[in-house]
Amino acid sequence: MKHIRNFCIIAHIDHGKSTLADRLLEFTATVTQRESQAQLLDNMDLERERGITIKSHAIQMNYTHEGQEYILNLIDTPGHVDFSYEVSRSIAACEGALLIVDASQGIQAQTISNLYLALEQDLVIIPILNKMDLPGAMPEEVKDQIVDLIGGERSDIIPASGKTGLGIQDILTAVIERVPAPVGDPDAPLQALIFDSVFNSFRGIIAYFKVLNGEIKKNDRVKFVATGKEYIADEVGVLKLNPTPKGSVKTGDVGYIISGIKEAREVKVGDTIILRDRPAPGIQGFEEVKPMVFAGIYPVDTDEFEELREAMHKLQLNDASLVFEPESSAALGFGFRCGFLGMLHMEIIQERLEREFDMTVITTVPNVSYIAHTTKGDPFTVNNPSELPDPSKLEFVEEPYIKANIITKAEFVGPVMSLCIQKRGMITNQHYLTADRVELIFEMPMGEIVFDFYDKLKTISKGYASFDYHQIGFKQSDLVKMDIMLNGEHVDALSSLIHRSNSYDFGKRICEKLRELIPRQQFDIAIQASIGAKIIARENVKALRKDVTAKCYGGDISRKRKLLEKQKKGKKRMRQVGNVEIPQSAFMAVLKLD
Repeated sequence: MKHIRNFCIIAHIDHGKSTLADRLLEFTATVTQRESQAQLLDNMDLERERGITIKSHAIQMNYTHEGQEYILNLIDTPGHVDFSYEVSRSIAACEGALLIVDASQGIQAQTISNLYLALEQDLVIIPILNKMDLPGAMPEEVKDQIVDLIGGERSDIIPASGKTGLGIQDILTAVIERVPAPVGDPDAPLQALIFDSVFNSFRGIIAYFKVLNGEIKKNDRVKFVATGKEYIADEVGVLKLNPTPKGSVKTGDVGYIISGIKEAREVKVGDTIILRDRPAPGIQGFEEVKPMVFAGIYPVDTDEFEELREAMHKLQLNDASLVFEPESSAALGFGFRCGFLGMLHMEIIQERLEREFDMTVITTVPNVSYIAHTTKGDPFTVNNPSELPDPSKLEFVEEPYIKANIITKAEFVGPVMSLCIQKRGMITNQHYLTADRVELIFEMPMGEIVFDFYDKLKTISKGYASFDYHQIGFKQSDLVKMDIMLNGEHVDALSSLIHRSNSYDFGKRICEKLRELIPRQQFDIAIQASIGAKIIARENVKALRKDVTAKCYGGDISRKRKLLEKQKKGKKRMRQVGNVEIPQSAFMAVLKLD
């Protein structure tokens, strides 16, 4: 056991984690020249196209150091704030972490937040300065930032380059010398923590675990503590490039188990595996994931509801941070109310449903969950604006607030502040990390950053601002429910909760946008935004008209008027029976109002 090392790689998005992982795998000869490709561990097409890591990937390497062979379990993690739950689960399976900082960009917001996740679990941090081969690298300045952030000696920081392979041997030596071996009792009853799971269409569900105590052998009868179900371990093994079967997986090692589980609901991330005949208590797993953004996902064809449910369960296996429950909408039929960790997460889930499961879905306007207090004094959670009680029964509404950390260059402080204040943010702290890097701390409503805050922040700071946030609780706000009506009928999928001060402007803009997007029909369509019974904005989509007076040459005006009146009557009747089709682009229009 003392020759096992478990470590993960953490960093801000795009600081070169996956490339560095490739070099480590090549250096330890875990992959052959023929198998290797760029971003080897990112096995999803979507990850390759976008160049981001979405899922954590575990792999085992063997390395000989000073004549002694070591087993190194490496987990590569995502860098984007929306996938931080993946990072927190990976950290639970490790004893050490490589903190990678880009030598040309320095420390960014997600670097700091991932570092705190690792420190909470008492991991040993090995700082690495990556991309040393770039002409824009500033090693001395960035080393100062790292020492300021985590302390330690400057000599502990390892210069490296994922592209050229500089410093790879130093990293492996540091992992062996600095990261402690896993602790555990090989003779105790089995306790293994599940930190991930994947779905395989031939073999059922494969759970990844880390053995904390005891060992797990092939054909053992095991029990999952949270669900209480029992299985036979058909196959256990370790995670090389492809899963490699072994007779047993011992204390401190990371492995996988296949036991023919078919139901997605039977495997919970954070659950404990124990032996049926030598029971042991469950381990404290991870805290439940807190979704930040809620949106409805509906099948385009209402008959596909059950298929969508299956697809969501399989996706949830692969992405434990997805939360969903069934709901129905008058406009869209049956679907699911889903909780995501952010906008990118939502976009990725929608795309994965389309690619991996061939489901075409409609996504409604994203929002956050509020707490409504009725006049009777009962608080209850509102995930969907249509659940909000009648204004006469409503005392007040509380909305979730976040603490936002923004790190940017000094020249962009003005625009960043005005953006946050426009989004109802309050600045609570500002301090200079170096002469030209500022950390700004804001308290702002979660609902304001759901739509397009991150994109705007990147735009005004020319890509230099990095952003990270966490929830700090609820505060009372003056919120109103704004409904959108088409020809007097409410479209519940477009209603939203919004601050009273922004409502008039928002209502006007959304009506204008819908007028462009809704195709013209044979009859007039009135698009209205309303708060309660009060209409605050209106736009009209004009009817398509046939020229009925074309056949009248000259003659009396009353002949023409008679034809026009006849047409008008027909249009009126058509409007009573006709209904308005809303294209998918209209639901997403709200996100792209500016």
